[in-house]
Amino acid sequence: MLLRSCNHLTVALAIPFFLATTLIYAQSGGSSGSVNGTVSDPTGAVVPDATVEIQDPVSHFDKSTTTDNAGNFSLPNVPFNPYHMTVKAEGFASTARDVEVRSVVPVSVNISLQVLGSTTTVTVTDAGDLVENDSSFHSDIDRNSFQKIPLESVTSGVSALVTESTPGIAADSNGLFHGLGDHAENSFSVDGQPITDQQSKVFSNQIPLDSVQSLEVISGAPPAEYGGKTSVVIVATTRSGQGVTKPEGSVTTSYGSFGTSNVTAELAYGGKKWGNFISAGSLNTGRFLDPPEFTVLHDKGNEQNLFDRVDYQLSTADSIHLNFGYSRSWFQTPNSFDAENATAWTGLSGVDAQDVNNYGGVGPNGAVVGPTDQRSKIGTFNIAPSWTRLLNTNAVFTLGAFVRRDDYNYYPSSDPFADLGPPSLQRQSVGQNRTLTNTGIRSDISYVKGINNIKAGVTYEQTFLDENDTLGIVDPTYNAPCITFSSDQQQWVAAPAPGITNPGQCTGAYEPNLLPTAVFPSNAPGTALYPYFNPILLPYDLTRGGGLYDFIGHTDVKELALYVRDNITKGNWSLNLGLRGDFYNGLSVARQAEPRVGAAYNIKKTNTVLRVSYARTLESPFNENLILSSIGCANPVLNPLLLCSSSNLTPLSPGFRNEFHAGIEQAFGKYLVFSGEWISKYTHNGYDFSVLGNTPITFPIEWHNSKIPGYAGRVSVPEIHGFSALMVFSSVAARFFTPQIGGAGAIPSAPSGVFRIDHDEKFNQTTHLQYQPWKRGPWLGFNWRYDSGLVAGAAPCFGVNASNDCPGSVLIGGVPNVSMIAANVGGVPLSADQEFEAGFTCNGVRATPTTPLPYNCPASEFRSSLIKVPAPNTENDDHNPPRIAARSLFDLSLGHDNLFHGDKYKVSAQLTVINLANNYALYNFLSTFSGTHYVTPRSLTGEIGFHF
Repeated sequence: MLLRSCNHLTVALAIPFFLATTLIYAQSGGSSGSVNGTVSDPTGAVVPDATVEIQDPVSHFDKSTTTDNAGNFSLPNVPFNPYHMTVKAEGFASTARDVEVRSVVPVSVNISLQVLGSTTTVTVTDAGDLVENDSSFHSDIDRNSFQKIPLESVTSGVSALVTESTPGIAADSNGLFHGLGDHAENSFSVDGQPITDQQSKVFSNQIPLDSVQSLEVISGAPPAEYGGKTSVVIVATTRSGQGVTKPEGSVTTSYGSFGTSNVTAELAYGGKKWGNFISAGSLNTGRFLDPPEFTVLHDKGNEQNLFDRVDYQLSTADSIHLNFGYSRSWFQTPNSFDAENATAWTGLSGVDAQDVNNYGGVGPNGAVVGPTDQRSKIGTFNIAPSWTRLLNTNAVFTLGAFVRRDDYNYYPSSDPFADLGPPSLQRQSVGQNRTLTNTGIRSDISYVKGINNIKAGVTYEQTFLDENDTLGIVDPTYNAPCITFSSDQQQWVAAPAPGITNPGQCTGAYEPNLLPTAVFPSNAPGTALYPYFNPILLPYDLTRGGGLYDFIGHTDVKELALYVRDNITKGNWSLNLGLRGDFYNGLSVARQAEPRVGAAYNIKKTNTVLRVSYARTLESPFNENLILSSIGCANPVLNPLLLCSSSNLTPLSPGFRNEFHAGIEQAFGKYLVFSGEWISKYTHNGYDFSVLGNTPITFPIEWHNSKIPGYAGRVSVPEIHGFSALMVFSSVAARFFTPQIGGAGAIPSAPSGVFRIDHDEKFNQTTHLQYQPWKRGPWLGFNWRYDSGLVAGAAPCFGVNASNDCPGSVLIGGVPNVSMIAANVGGVPLSADQEFEAGFTCNGVRATPTTPLPYNCPASEFRSSLIKVPAPNTENDDHNPPRIAARSLFDLSLGHDNLFHGDKYKVSAQLTVINLANNYALYNFLSTFSGTHYVTPRSLTGEIGFHF
């Protein structure tokens, strides 16, 4: 099987590399079109040197060119959108008209200019330019707009831009975002290349934001050409050098908080029929990932990236296009105070958080271990050539291929005992080398004539997965053959016998850890801390002389998709009729026929668009650590370490979804446009992730089903005297239903029934304001982001009623008490630092990284400044789960694009402040996926650039 897969890999790699060597140049990809035409005077004579400009007032796209000696013009690489075209020439009256680009089929526009002073008929734009008669809810963002949006994440700029500028997005740490209630069910289409693998900075390196010309973010029902992961589809059009007859580019450098330095360079050059755009950048920072403490500890990282796009028009009918990219990132796993102080064990531990850890930094072998030092390295390579042939004036054929490879390496601490964390986090030292190679070929034909805009295509992808993991137990209490228990003030304390490797060697007070219920009641709090001795794990217990366990897995996933869709425009109606067929063959097999339909109606008198849509989709499993999660529970070593509930194979199967959308878009004069959408999604086999210890290693899991209702909206104010504004908002419920049906273990917050998963958020909004008083003057960009708070992870709670989901709750003297345990992960006690991270206080006294609260705190005296913990007897995992406290974050950018008013050479300067108010807030707390992470403290970055 391995040899056969290698042969497949060789063939799959050969296809795009053959195309790359034979098709040296390229033209516009699959997410953009072109506008061509001729400008003439009233007699029919051509007009050279006329200026032709197209603009989108909502996305802020603006592009211009001049006619040649034959009066011809060409505007390539134009994203799919409606545009306003203006044509000007000396001695003639300017004229304007609306142009719509909806396909790779070139749009031909012939303009006749009237002599200045004569009677002219000019198409005057009105509020209709602000609305789109499209059944799919989406947002358009052009480079002219997002360059002035202050963004927090330099290393995942595309994700940060999507989070800040599109509705329906819940923000999470490390560049991760949750689209419309799903966990990372997002996909990218870069110049027509599908990318459905995760793009947060702990999984892969994204394309640099400098390489992007525009984004279309589809939040509504996905059209038939998109599949795999479709909660949010990000369609990216990259920058091109075609038509840039005089080389232009820039070199920028910046420096800011946490020692963050960044250097980027970009260059565009070409001609009427060819072009090359290249960008390169390097980043070094002391805060690469979002850490589990507001204070930054052990969080250095760097990233380098290179992107190159080449276009060439071979003839009037044939053009070729090539994207190439490589990125490398290296970063430390941020430490908590627990990890920084080298959590180690005294040999005595128990339910009392004061007994759990010793911060002396001494391991079970008596050696000083030092701080935890876990690191990662990711290398991402991508090459995607394509060929486009104009069959006739109405039809275009496209053939493309691609290879994308992520090489992920995770390195544990050099001393494995330094990786020991609190029992709610990590009991193993883990290492990993994982590669994900996605290869494929795509082909489609577009046909535009009359009322029809038809596209039919096929995509074949083969993804090769290799997972190599090492694992060793570093907690001496986890698999102890002999153990003793004692009770101290109703709190159980346990101690393993040192140096013992066989339950038959137990003596004195130590008893075999086989049937501990005789000395340790099964209903006592904290039982889950001390699993029975498992002899299968003994060879991999580093505290008892064992070695590392090696897990090696390989598989390949084959996916075939066929689709056809027709956008029909008739009068005020716009219909989107599509059908897609997906064939998935991986560790499981699935086939799905997927109708996609939508309708929009434009009430032109009131500038209103009404729309409804429906989509059936096949949801493909996550590829990251798919093998480990699918077969780990059948492995006798991995089964207990992954918290499996059975010893069966648990392969993840593709799910299927029915989703319904209904929306309205309304323009108010020329100054404001509103677009809103109601959403309802029902998914069989809903996906999430679980995390392995305190590492960035996560593996996919699958719940029985999910129901996700919600709404999302956008309010746009086009530029008015230098001022523009954008507000996006959403409310999405993420209700998941047990049982878990696939993947290795995760403990749901609800023992049965329904629960809100940790990317459920009641409301969020982002408001972006932008002002530039005159075109060549300074500018200001301002963001306000409000989040009502994601569902928190393992927060303590209290409840005695059957309807409450609060294990570990106690009554002391008839008084309700909150126990300092992670209630939703099996009753594991929190460490002092975890209590500090959550902002817990008892009677006004806050926990510190080394001093915990009393183990039982009266509920009336328990508070948290960072988590909204439900009041006693009110917690419910569906209707009232614990949540992160609401937060508002403010970001500011000030800049000038031409400080010295140069014409050929320009100098720019910019100052960006993230978290202007220095708000002390969490993204999440002990989430099963993301763990605990804080938002960025106030950070300042100064940038200077040279442009030519």
